[in-house]
Amino acid sequence: MAPEIPTLHIVPLPSLILHEDHDRQRTLPLVDKLRAQGILRNPPIVMPLLDGTGRYMVLDGANRVTSLQEMDFPHVVAQVVLPDDPNVVLEVWNHVVWGMNQSDLLANIHEVPGLKLMSIKKGSTKRKELLECMPVEIQLADETRYLTCTTREGMRLAAYLHGIVDSYKDKSFLDRTSHTDVSFFKEIHADLTALFVFPKFDVKMVLDLASKGSMLPTGITRFTASPRALHLNYPLHELSSAKPIEYKENYLQRWIQDRIKKKNVRYYAEATFLFDE
Repeated sequence: MAPEIPTLHIVPLPSLILHEDHDRQRTLPLVDKLRAQGILRNPPIVMPLLDGTGRYMVLDGANRVTSLQEMDFPHVVAQVVLPDDPNVVLEVWNHVVWGMNQSDLLANIHEVPGLKLMSIKKGSTKRKELLECMPVEIQLADETRYLTCTTREGMRLAAYLHGIVDSYKDKSFLDRTSHTDVSFFKEIHADLTALFVFPKFDVKMVLDLASKGSMLPTGITRFTASPRALHLNYPLHELSSAKPIEYKENYLQRWIQDRIKKKNVRYYAEATFLFDE
């Protein structure tokens, strides 16, 4: 049995905020692509903040949102999910780093204000014992391991995580990964430096940080929502017009119902790989 169709609404672009850093230079190629295609292929996923301001946090689609903001669009069509939706999952990305001297990395980390390193051994349960802070585990290529943490308080937590990521972000090569053991990468990267294992966040914590303007470093969080609306291919001229949001919302819902009646909407129950992204 197919689930209910994802909730799609027209939302004001100024009401959308990001929850992690974003490089605006990445939006320029997408701006050109959007103008050439004239459609919004995949709608961003947004979640209403809990502070009563009417704002939304972008879970997925920061490039699309910032590109449309760059183009001075007043509105965007977005998939709206709620904070208590059990089908919204927040996962964490870890960072594998290579091409940087270990000594330089440690020296940079020692410069992060308020950060202290605790030496640990492989298999240590110390990480699980640190319930009152947000521990980051640092696994060097030589199997030396450290643990560091800070308070869960918003501003300090954001600054702490930025300090760690800034210690290597522009000084090495890095990739996101779900692996949690540095030894996995030894045969992949001859100049392996370290693996950073980040703490897990809960959705309401990230919402609270975003509402206060405390963004996380890029490439740490990954939101997934099921079901997901993809290949919507919504006409951009309907979003760029000066028509009121009420008109645009009604048009969107009629447009969706028309697609359903024409059997242009398809649900895939199985895991799917798309080769045209």
